[in-house]
Amino acid sequence: MRLQVENLDYAYGKKEAISGISLFVKKGEFVGLIGPNGSGKSTVLKNVYRGLTPDSGSILLDGENLLTMPYKKSALKMAVVGQENELPFDFLVEEIVAMGRSPHKKLFDIDNAADKAMVYHALKHLGMEHMAKRNYQNLSGGEKQRVIIARAIAQESDFFILDEPTNHLDISYQMQIFDFIKRLNVTVLSAIHDLNMAALYCDRIYVLKHGMIVLQGTPEEVLTEQNIYDVYGVRTAVVKHSVTGKLSITYLPAELS
Repeated sequence: MRLQVENLDYAYGKKEAISGISLFVKKGEFVGLIGPNGSGKSTVLKNVYRGLTPDSGSILLDGENLLTMPYKKSALKMAVVGQENELPFDFLVEEIVAMGRSPHKKLFDIDNAADKAMVYHALKHLGMEHMAKRNYQNLSGGEKQRVIIARAIAQESDFFILDEPTNHLDISYQMQIFDFIKRLNVTVLSAIHDLNMAALYCDRIYVLKHGMIVLQGTPEEVLTEQNIYDVYGVRTAVVKHSVTGKLSITYLPAELS
């Protein structure tokens, strides 16, 4: 088991955000978190990647207590790709990707030949080696996300935490990013906004509502017309797509529901 979360609670001040969250992710799985806005998806992930400290509960990563693990060790195991990647200062693309090498280095180490080779490898993996000298701030949203994924690859972690990484991107970039991550054969825990993307890429899904997990299972078990209505309040037609073999969800307007 790569990740085991048990009875996780977290509150922002006096406002409870998540309660009793228990989930697991096996090696090589692509596991999705879905749910309405404000349901707690990002809060769960922030607790997992240590952006927040849970009020109670336990998190085990590869059998070790993640909450007491040295940050450098957890960074070697886990890479994070979020939905907001704006920076206060401008950097070259290659400098952003090189930041992924930090967990492998001591405090005052400079980049060596091996680091530079890994940065180039990560950029080439995403077809972005020709952009190495470009300013990050001048890139499109999809290009920025590819750079952040390249940074995660340079980090050499084999567990990716994705916090709605394609939420602000058009469909072509969404497909590119999820296709690429799937080809990496890494373990993934991802918050996903688009239910069709969740159906297409996830091995298993957890559904959050009001800060609690209300459903879990395979896409076929979770993404039924009744479940989607119960969680989101919208009517849908759910069928298995003849080409992909995956579920395809069509949202129905009020006059048809």
